[in-house]
Amino acid sequence: MALRYREISSRDNPRLKALRALAEDARARRREQASLIDGVHLLEAALDAGWPVRQLMLAAEAREKAEIATLLERLSRELDVDCLVLPGSLFKLVSPVATPVGILAEIALPPVMPATGTEDVLALAGVQDAGNLGSLLRSAAAAGVKRIWLDKGCVDPWSPKALRAGMGAQFVLALEDDCLLDSRLREDARSVRVTSLGADSVSLFSLDLRAAQIWVFGAEGRGVPAELIALADSRVRIPMPGKVESLNVAAAAAVCLFEQVRQREC
Repeated sequence: MALRYREISSRDNPRLKALRALAEDARARRREQASLIDGVHLLEAALDAGWPVRQLMLAAEAREKAEIATLLERLSRELDVDCLVLPGSLFKLVSPVATPVGILAEIALPPVMPATGTEDVLALAGVQDAGNLGSLLRSAAAAGVKRIWLDKGCVDPWSPKALRAGMGAQFVLALEDDCLLDSRLREDARSVRVTSLGADSVSLFSLDLRAAQIWVFGAEGRGVPAELIALADSRVRIPMPGKVESLNVAAAAAVCLFEQVRQREC
């Protein structure tokens, strides 16, 4: 194993243009079945998960940073890929963040793992904020929920911003996008739970969550669409004794998923 260092000095380089497209365009990511991850932590998480890395990008001056030098040593042992070395000005053109640390990786997107029908599912409808989506995925991964359904209204879970917010969660989840949630919920035998502030909602803490569940959450503000609420086995209220009307979607999901964990651990 070894890294093959290649220097790039022109912004017109075809490889550089292709990488910029992955950073900026969901259609390019889908077409190439690839995305970009930024920084030491995400790259280490990808390596730990055995994720396919296609190539690396390195800002020339970043080699002097101790954490990147250490990471490059590991990469040299574990990968056999090109490492494109760019001047800082060109690296910033590719990087999806305003203040890059100096290392990027192009990763392959995974095939969807077969479903068992007996696992917990987090179903997301119209979640368009990449930061919220990444936080939702991170909470799901932490709570042991491994399968995620996303409808067509959701932001790309493999966008660089969603990947950063997920902090490596995407590497341990089975993500299915463009899902027709209404048909899936109708056909599935698992209990469907939807958070709601309606008068007919029941307390989260009154539910038996020990069996496999499908949790449905929607976008900030709009919430879960009415047609999906109508398919729920229960509409769930999170008790909030304080003077706050609601939680954001990522916080609400974390509370629900970890109540599920609590019941199964006790």
